[in-house]
Amino acid sequence: MAVNPQPVGQVDRHQATGPLRNAFTIDVEDYFQVSALASAISRDSWSSRESRVGASTDRLLAMLEERGIHGTFFVLGCVADRTPEIVRRIAAGGHEIGCHGYSHQLIYKQTPEVFREETIRAKKLLEDLVGQSVLGYRAASFSITPRSRWALDTLIEAGFQYDSSIFPVRHDRYGMPGASRAPGLVDSPSRGQIAEFPMSTALIGGMPVPVSGGGYFRLLPYWFIRSGLRSINARDGLPFTFYLPPWEIDADQPRVKVGLVSRFRHYTNLNKCERRLRRLLGEFEFTTMRNVLRERGLLPV
Repeated sequence: MAVNPQPVGQVDRHQATGPLRNAFTIDVEDYFQVSALASAISRDSWSSRESRVGASTDRLLAMLEERGIHGTFFVLGCVADRTPEIVRRIAAGGHEIGCHGYSHQLIYKQTPEVFREETIRAKKLLEDLVGQSVLGYRAASFSITPRSRWALDTLIEAGFQYDSSIFPVRHDRYGMPGASRAPGLVDSPSRGQIAEFPMSTALIGGMPVPVSGGGYFRLLPYWFIRSGLRSINARDGLPFTFYLPPWEIDADQPRVKVGLVSRFRHYTNLNKCERRLRRLLGEFEFTTMRNVLRERGLLPV
C-alpha cells in the first residue's frame, strides 16, 4: 500500500510576496559509507579509512554563509560519533540538525528492532551534541519503501515530527511509486501521522522525474535540473527539497573498484558539482526544511 502525503491546503506565505522558499538539505555521510560502493568496501574497514566528510562539509558551510542561507543537515550517527566537532560547527552556523540514522543501512534490510535501536541512538547522540531537539529524519538511500513502511511508526515513537525519505519514483534501491509529490501528512501503518517532505520530482510527460539533487544533479544537464525545479515552484506551486552529500563536491576522493553502473553513478561529474551548486544557490530561494514545513502549516511554529 503506497503512502500518499496529504497537503493541508494552506497557501505558503511566500507565494504572495515573492518566490517560494525551498528546503536545502545535506546528507552528512562519508564517501565510503554509500550504498553504491558497499560491494567493494566492508563496514569493518570504515574506522581505518581517512575521513573526508569534515573538509567537504566545511566547504558547504562556507558556501551557504556567503549566500546567507541556512539549511538542514541530516547527520549520520556514526559520523557524529567519530567527528562530533562537525555537528557542532553545523549547529553553530545556525543550520538545522536532522538525523540520517546511525549506520547507513538500508531500512528494509534491518529488523524493526535493530532499526529502532539505531534510530533512537542516533537521535539522542545528535541532541546531546547540540543541546536541542532533532525533529527531522531522512533514511539511508531513501529506504522507506512499501516494504519498510513500518519505519514510520518507529519515527513517530522516537519523537520525530517529520520525515524526508519517500521518493515517489521507481528505482532499483528505493522508491514509492504513486506517493504524493507534495509535502503533507502521511499515515503510518498503525494510523499515526507524521509530516512528510518527499524527495522532489518534476512531472515530464506525466511521469515524475527526479530533479532534487544527488547523483541526478551531477548526471543530468544543469538546464534540465533548473527547468524541473522551476516547474515545481511555478507550475505546481510547491516548494522542493534539494539534497547533496558532502562527498559529491569532493573530486579528489579515493577511487574504488566497483561495477560499471556503480562507478558511473558515484564518480561522474564530481569535478562539476560544486560549480553547479554555487549557480543553483543563486537562482532559487532556500531555507531549512523545518522552516518550509512550518510555513505550510505542517509543523507547529
